[in-house]
Amino acid sequence: MAEGPAYVVLGRGRWAQKLQPIIAGEGRTVAMITKTRQRQSETESSYVSRLAEAMKTSRGQIAWLCVSPGPDVSLMIQAALEAGLHVIAEKPWYGSAEDTERLQALARTRRRLIGVHFEYLVHGEVEKWKSSFCPGSELRFGGHFFLSRADHLGLPAIENLGCHLLSIREFAVPGSEVAQVLCAYESPDERVVWLERKGKRIATIDLLQGSERIIQGFMKKVEAALDGAAFPFDLDFALRVENQLNSLKARSPG
Repeated sequence: MAEGPAYVVLGRGRWAQKLQPIIAGEGRTVAMITKTRQRQSETESSYVSRLAEAMKTSRGQIAWLCVSPGPDVSLMIQAALEAGLHVIAEKPWYGSAEDTERLQALARTRRRLIGVHFEYLVHGEVEKWKSSFCPGSELRFGGHFFLSRADHLGLPAIENLGCHLLSIREFAVPGSEVAQVLCAYESPDERVVWLERKGKRIATIDLLQGSERIIQGFMKKVEAALDGAAFPFDLDFALRVENQLNSLKARSPG
């Protein structure tokens, strides 16, 4: 297998433990940094410096932040960029517009990539939707994301799971109207999106089919971007998804 960039995974939870062997299975070197929380006595600048030094020591080229969304994530992205690494953050992105622009500007200055891990956007059928239906201004978009297991992150299902669905809309049919988005934990597994025209479904994707290697597919997208390929799944994209999610929640409170 061809040698690729080295990774460093930040985190020690369930997702970090799952991701490490997947990355290694692609023939990539992967280090782990488990002490990622800001200490009570640490200033923000000291915290960023400590993480930046740990990432430099890891000899990684891509930092994958396998931590729960929160204020620490912005500081971790900053630390990775200051250490000279590219960054993959997990969804959803809770940063403000100002924070988003600050970090994207730093990435541009450092000539580094920030990606947000919306893995279903590399699903083959989703990419076909973009080719066939974009921008989809005459369409209505719907989706269900039901997960049989319990919540492990302490995030509402509409935020943790719904952002996957709305990322598909934003990528493939950003002009479409949101008709229905339903999400739940501890329900029979279902991951499906569809498009409607004049009240009739014209396309449906079962995201459980063909998703066996989408994490690996996302890695390939990131690595191709390091060689100059287009990569739209940055913080600006993630912020647009979050804004759509907030609009949806405002229309359907509770």
